[in-house]
Amino acid sequence: MTRRRVLVWGGLAVLVVGTLAWAAWPSSGATTPASRASELATELRCPDCEALSVADSDSTSAEAIRADLLRRTKAGESDAEIRQVYIDRYGESILLKPTSNGLGLIVWVLPVVALALAAVGLALAFAKWRRQPRLEATDADEALVQRARAG
Repeated sequence: MTRRRVLVWGGLAVLVVGTLAWAAWPSSGATTPASRASELATELRCPDCEALSVADSDSTSAEAIRADLLRRTKAGESDAEIRQVYIDRYGESILLKPTSNGLGLIVWVLPVVALALAAVGLALAFAKWRRQPRLEATDADEALVQRARAG
């Protein structure tokens, strides 16, 4: 492999790893109970409308959950404890972001594995196509083309 290709592939690998690390890096924790409750509300799915987060929904159940989140954060419960209360009550489907264990791990890892396999498959296909010799026209092929053009 040439030095240029190594640099390109190395740069691509650094970009992919950096993007994945940035996406997986935990956000800086909210400091006030209200901001923690607001952050938690963006992570929970509205049990009535299910297409929106609790923070975005105007349903009565979303309002009740937002009030409960604020009460729990003011009481000093941790974010993990609060999430677990809602998981116990509604199941894992209440989380907008899947957990990083069990079935949730598959949701996070499967797209990355599929992308990596696709990239490897394309690289192998391009390498195979590059190794195949180019076909050259024979004298008989040239004569056939000349007869077709003339006639």
